Amino acid sequence: MSALNRQRRLRGGRWPARIAWLSVLLLLLAALLLAGAGPAYRLDLLPLGSAFGMLRRGIQITAGAAAVGLLALLVATLCRRLQPALLGGLVVAAAAIMLAVPWLHWQRAQTAPPIHDITTDTEDPPAFEALAAAREAAPNAVEYPGEAFARQQREAYPDIEPLVLELPLGLARDVAEAAVLDLGWEIADNSLTRIEATDTTTWFGFKDDVSIRLTETDEGVRIDVRSASRLGRGDMGTNAARIRDYFEAIERRLD
Repeated sequence: MSALNRQRRLRGGRWPARIAWLSVLLLLLAALLLAGAGPAYRLDLLPLGSAFGMLRRGIQITAGAAAVGLLALLVATLCRRLQPALLGGLVVAAAAIMLAVPWLHWQRAQTAPPIHDITTDTEDPPAFEALAAAREAAPNAVEYPGEAFARQQREAYPDIEPLVLELPLGLARDVAEAAVLDLGWEIADNSLTRIEATDTTTWFGFKDDVSIRLTETDEGVRIDVRSASRLGRGDMGTNAARIRDYFEAIERRLD
């Protein structure tokens, strides 16, 4: 049987396959934009605004790929074409997974307060000394923003409190330092009662700073932590989560 006769037997002709492959191409383009936005900013290839623009376009094209994939699925199903239908269905599923990540970030942004400086001691937050120069070169302030931030933090993150270790100061400091290294933070200053470190995010390479203060009390060694972003008005709960992760790392060390 000739190729022409075979083509005539295929219901819908080439259109189901063409639509399905168009959805695949759109999905690949979207994935390239989404995956490349962070490295492009981290490598100084794009300013932050342009990198975020890449993210927005990637999200829009992902939604478009899902729509075209759904169209391919419907057309191929009506034409009883298995392969284009399967391809369209896979594109819809992949697009849904890709859109889930920015949707979750958007959800976090809606629930988190618009603050970027979190501390276990809002009345006397641990200071940045070794990292002061780096923070002065960034948009966000070196000094703690004050009561306005403290009030929002208490409402949103009531669990962010100091940790007390029933250990000698020297041993508590060793545990505190080990937990910092466990989390992969870069230490900028390290003394008996203070640790300053920087946590660099993987995708965009954002730098957030952490100041840890150890104080001897009657109950033991009190550990206060301050985690602050260098960029951005809000942090989507990242700094509060970082303090929780740090205390959990200390607990694992103690165990």
